[in-house]
Amino acid sequence: MGKPRTHRSLLVFSLLGVLSMALAACNAPGSNNSSTSNGVITAGVLAPLTGNGAPSGQDMENGWNLYFQLNGDKVCNGSYTIKTIVEDTAGLPDTGVSKARALVEQDGAAFLVGPLFANVGYAVAAYTESKHIPLFPAIASSDDLTQRQANPYVLRVAGWTSSLPSHPFGNWILQNYPQYKNIVTIGEDYAFGYENVGGFVDTFTAGGGHIVKQLWTPLNTTDYSPYLAQIKALHPDAVYALFVGGDAPRFMKAYSDYGLKSTIPLIGGETTTDQSLLRHMGPEAQGVITAGHFAEGRNDPATQNFDAAWQKAYNQYPSYYAAAMYTAAQWIVAAINKADCKITGSNVQGFLNAIKSTTLTDSALGPMKLDSYGNPIENVYIRKVETNSAGVQWNAVIATIPNVSQFGTVDPATYLQQPPYSKTFQGKSYHP
Repeated sequence: MGKPRTHRSLLVFSLLGVLSMALAACNAPGSNNSSTSNGVITAGVLAPLTGNGAPSGQDMENGWNLYFQLNGDKVCNGSYTIKTIVEDTAGLPDTGVSKARALVEQDGAAFLVGPLFANVGYAVAAYTESKHIPLFPAIASSDDLTQRQANPYVLRVAGWTSSLPSHPFGNWILQNYPQYKNIVTIGEDYAFGYENVGGFVDTFTAGGGHIVKQLWTPLNTTDYSPYLAQIKALHPDAVYALFVGGDAPRFMKAYSDYGLKSTIPLIGGETTTDQSLLRHMGPEAQGVITAGHFAEGRNDPATQNFDAAWQKAYNQYPSYYAAAMYTAAQWIVAAINKADCKITGSNVQGFLNAIKSTTLTDSALGPMKLDSYGNPIENVYIRKVETNSAGVQWNAVIATIPNVSQFGTVDPATYLQQPPYSKTFQGKSYHP
């Protein structure tokens, strides 16, 4: 909070002599201090460029950047230019709110995209709602941002809820790996961990599976041996693992080095083998099965074309963070054009309606549309880490579950009567 503010303007491709003029702040509905005057629309992007989430945060920035590099930064028949300012949240809620405030109140951002971590997402959403500024959390998957704490200014374009892919995964494991009857879960000790693991536990136990024990690890854990010793002593049929950032490769290496990879199968959540982290893993990742809303190994032209563009730009395969931010830019630009660049002040509601009515028949992530709560209905991919023909590890699709809702197969009103997933609530059928 006390450090100098990082101000990074990366996507100004036109030589414009003036910046957006900030209007007076106002808390009346539909009003904010952003401006689209002088032909500039300022987009604020929040990502962790330092700290545990830095590798994934860099992919967020690059994914957003790549869309405009390939498609240009002009909108509304060239009458406006999209200007982006990227701010580093460092993965901290207080820092995220501070940077969001600077983007809105100093830079006149018309909308914010990001952040990454679930807890930062909750904090930023509360601030942007108070300022009536649209927030598009393409990465932050905090369940309640589009559930119990849904607000009209948060629309999760190109995003997901933490438990969305793990709900069908619990059922898929029961159907396809019936020998995995007794599972230990290990996840990170904060909101995203509780929600993603909770989604799996909820459906897995409802279908007759048994959770032997749940283990929770602090962010930035450097020594996993105490947890691995417990797993080894419990003799489960499989382990469900959920990690983010630098913790994922550390855990995967430790799991293999401890001798568990060859004896206890490892499955898990999307981020555990995300490509931004898989790049830093070796054979310890081979064969691990996860569920997610993006797979760089998807055999579809939209994904393959994005893969090729990303490889050309960055000489690597893209992560979900990259694909989501690229797709978010695609979605937002389409809505800005639909709204004829009238997106701030009294026109905010029209912009939000344009976002809601925009659907993607296909994208790097697959087909997507928003539900009435502001979260995408989208594909879930069951992925397996394999080595492709180029000799690179990636997430290959072994099954696709289409049109998955954040509420799974449950009626939303019924679903929302249960508590949010937490350390103490991991599904109505799980009783530790």
